[in-house]
Amino acid sequence: MEKIPMTPTGFQALEAELKNLKSVERPAIIQAIAEARELGDLSENAEYHSAREKQSFIEGRIKELEGILSLADVIDPAKLSGSVKFGAKVTVVDEDTDEEKTWQIVGEHEANIEAGLLNIKSPIARALIGKEEGDSVEVRTPGGERAYEILQIVYS
Repeated sequence: MEKIPMTPTGFQALEAELKNLKSVERPAIIQAIAEARELGDLSENAEYHSAREKQSFIEGRIKELEGILSLADVIDPAKLSGSVKFGAKVTVVDEDTDEEKTWQIVGEHEANIEAGLLNIKSPIARALIGKEEGDSVEVRTPGGERAYEILQIVYS
């Protein structure tokens, strides 16, 4: 299986979610199923069916997180420098609108564009990888062609 690149912060967030699912959500849903069973006829028991459905979701998410964490390749950006690589915080300026944006290039399981966390597999991240400060990159995005100039690359 292919390793999944991840920052230490992303790894810790997934570990925390897994711990919560195992120690809080799973016991709570087991209790809810037990209480619903006590209500009688299971074929017409909406609470029971709802709890079982939620249990199925929780167990599926636990398996998914365990799989992701077992393949995680945690890369500490603080130990990197130079051109744009995984973990870099890159400040760019849109050459058409002069709008500045800062993104950190992260793994796909921790990406959140609203929080400035850019998926390594996204077109923008792929265009930025290997570039230096001052370089200009052309990116074909779903919104059309964009041109960015790299203002700053920070590893922390």
